[in-house]
Amino acid sequence: MPLLDSLYNFARWLAQNQTDAEDLVQETYLKALRGFASFQPGTNFRAWMFQILRNTFLSSCSKLERRMTIALDSEEEDGPELAIENQTPETLFMNRSNSEQVQKAIDHLPAHYREALLLCEVEEMSYQEIAEILSIPIGTVMSRLSRARQAVRESLSGSRQTITTGSRAKNGRQRIGSDL
Repeated sequence: MPLLDSLYNFARWLAQNQTDAEDLVQETYLKALRGFASFQPGTNFRAWMFQILRNTFLSSCSKLERRMTIALDSEEEDGPELAIENQTPETLFMNRSNSEQVQKAIDHLPAHYREALLLCEVEEMSYQEIAEILSIPIGTVMSRLSRARQAVRESLSGSRQTITTGSRAKNGRQRIGSDL
């Protein structure tokens, strides 16, 4: 099936649940097949499919007001990580830790920033394609991407600062109220 992996990845980020993402992709293909007569040859098929997926997600959220849940086995989905020749257990841990921090930062973005960022960075779509999928001007795409990237940077630097501040507090080096 064309675009199955890309659509599933985007659905997974939107729904933040494997089962809901699978249902969303299935519904997307069903709607695309039913409405294929409305597809205009010569236009961007990929953007058309992603737009169907996004609209299906938005309508399902507004109808059901679903709760976000985290699967208990979500960490074990990818299986165990195998060490590569030049990587030590410490570097594997740091890479995984950094990846988890980035994922958490993206998860905490507002939906309109998250979807623009994912379409650009994960799906490697052009600004024009993103604008078509989201039905917004290219300038708005650029603005959302800029704000999303800034929010992720701030979230990541905040995580590092919290860790640093916490360790200083344990060592007794941080003076509370010294800036007042």
